[in-house]
Amino acid sequence: MGEDAPGVRAMTSTMSPRFVTAADGVEVAVHELGGQGPPLVLAHAAGFHGAVFAPLATELAADFRCVSLDGRGHGDTVLPPGTTLDWHGLAADVLAVVEGSGLDRPYGFGHSSGGTALLMAEQARPGTFGAIYCFEPIIIPSDLPPGADTGNRLATQARRRRTTFASRAEALAHYAARPPFDTLAPAALGAYVDHGFVDTGDGQVRLKCRPEDEAAVYESATAHDAFARLGEITCPVTVACGALTPGCTGDRAFAFEDRMPAGRSEVVPGVGHFGPLERPDEVAASVRRFFARSG
Repeated sequence: MGEDAPGVRAMTSTMSPRFVTAADGVEVAVHELGGQGPPLVLAHAAGFHGAVFAPLATELAADFRCVSLDGRGHGDTVLPPGTTLDWHGLAADVLAVVEGSGLDRPYGFGHSSGGTALLMAEQARPGTFGAIYCFEPIIIPSDLPPGADTGNRLATQARRRRTTFASRAEALAHYAARPPFDTLAPAALGAYVDHGFVDTGDGQVRLKCRPEDEAAVYESATAHDAFARLGEITCPVTVACGALTPGCTGDRAFAFEDRMPAGRSEVVPGVGHFGPLERPDEVAASVRRFFARSG
């Protein structure tokens, strides 16, 4: 495969996901990441996939059975023709994992759009989760959703994303040298590349998440009603943010905490928006403390 980037190793995939079916027929890929104890469902950020949580799951393995998913249009969860990337669909994927895996009030961990998907899943089906930890969920603080933001900056960047590389090693070196991927822990970046690409049959590899699908997720980020319905969530919830994330202050997290009966906020030092992938150990310690208190 060629030379890896310094300090980063491309992983050899040993992860074969199973599949569960969402309410609208989407076949959702589920990864068993190991561990023992009560189940913990992990939902990833836009553009990523469930296998990227392997390092975080390793940190949590002594306390939780970690189960992650590939959200629709990401990883091995194929987006059927005509299926939209409305965020209620992301929540439906989460509910499919809980129901299809036979989980009884599991804990939930979500990063970015994944955190929002967990909250929306709990809103759609109250009592699904025993407690939820959200790291920088994408929620516009408005009771009236402004609607889809067509062509926003993140969507524009996603549509320009390079999709094909000569090998996983080349893809790994490419990402390791570019923000924000250059801040990821080596194991997380390796997992991202390993599961995030498919062999094309001509010696190259291609990104599984189509740029257009990632862009559609970003454009739909302002079209859901999660903020208006936060008061419906009665299970314990932590809304965490990274101390290094511009604009993501404790005050902003508190704005969400204050609307939930059992909400709380936390600022995780030394990390930015990609904290769960940058410092899995630090974020795992925060997660462990919260769920221990949640009982």
